[in-house]
Amino acid sequence: MSSNFFDTNSYFIDEKVNYFKFENCYKVFNDKGNEIGSVNQKISTGQKLLRLILNKKMLPFKLEIKDSNDNIQATISRGWTFFMSTIKIDDSRGHTIGSIKQKFTLIKPTFKINDSSGQLISEINGDWKAWNFKINDSRKKEIGTISKKWNGAMKEIFTSADKYNVNINSDITDTTKKMAILSGAITIDMVLKESK
Repeated sequence: MSSNFFDTNSYFIDEKVNYFKFENCYKVFNDKGNEIGSVNQKISTGQKLLRLILNKKMLPFKLEIKDSNDNIQATISRGWTFFMSTIKIDDSRGHTIGSIKQKFTLIKPTFKINDSSGQLISEINGDWKAWNFKINDSRKKEIGTISKKWNGAMKEIFTSADKYNVNINSDITDTTKKMAILSGAITIDMVLKESK
């Protein structure tokens, strides 16, 4: 596992424009503006064809989180779905470290992130129109945020709408927890884009 990808507690996710929109691609930066990795969607030719005729919300997806050396840090995947789906999070060795479940509400979606034994790690909820989410732990204590607002050097680098910041409290030092929370944040972006 990369020593520097999970060293930061602030992740800036920047969507790269893909004109055919089959695959979502993102660059990941730390709070100093250094590129530390990427998130890439893996889609087979068959799935690309199905995307033209079926609702994207039903189709399986797989996202790979990689560090700057192209080493996989985590994989986020979902199978075929017809209503509320469970999304699986695997670590770099392919071991399942957790899952994400979406609780459907029209205005304020909630995503529950569980560990591999089904215990709640955190819950992400908020306002998707304002793109403002709170990350709370199992005791409802706030442990992070997802937003499109940031200051300092990052403000100059990021101006477009398809960029957001995942900020995890510095007292969360467990890599597996960070991996699960970051995966949850990236999943929100995917799922809400599909809903539009």
